[in-house]
Amino acid sequence: MVSLRASQSASAERRLLDLGIVLPDPPHPLGAYVEAVQSGSLLFLSGMLPVKNGKLHSVGRLGKELDEAAGRDALRTATLNALSAAKAHVGSLDRVIRIVSVKVYLATEGDFYNQPIVADAASELLRDLFGEDRMSVRSVVGVSALPLGAPVMLEVIFEVSNQAAGSSTPALLQNR
Repeated sequence: MVSLRASQSASAERRLLDLGIVLPDPPHPLGAYVEAVQSGSLLFLSGMLPVKNGKLHSVGRLGKELDEAAGRDALRTATLNALSAAKAHVGSLDRVIRIVSVKVYLATEGDFYNQPIVADAASELLRDLFGEDRMSVRSVVGVSALPLGAPVMLEVIFEVSNQAAGSSTPALLQNR
């Protein structure tokens, strides 16, 4: 494991290697929308589900079919999909200036109250890649159901550099 102090001095792309993380292929929309939209220096990601190889990694609600550990695992998968979508859109995670906002939606049953512990799976992964000084605000919401029966959904807003590495062309023009 990379220490937080060490991770803050290295690039996000380098930290992926140091942590042994291989990003999945970028997710494809499961409906009539796009995965990422950039407006100025903000990159908005659609709700990321725990999809692996085009299929939901897990289905169910926390507190009924799934426990806290399964929820954390599903959210980690959704977070990796978010990182992959961001990288596909801007070219390199090293262009991320900060994580602005993280919204975590959890499908829960009854008296499941450990939503913050499950949501930490996303926050901790993002912290380990980008450093504590780039951490975001966060909202966590328990809901009765999510699309396709997914247990988790993650929305992220990144602030990104408008300059691609080694380029003088603004990123907004490069992505058109």
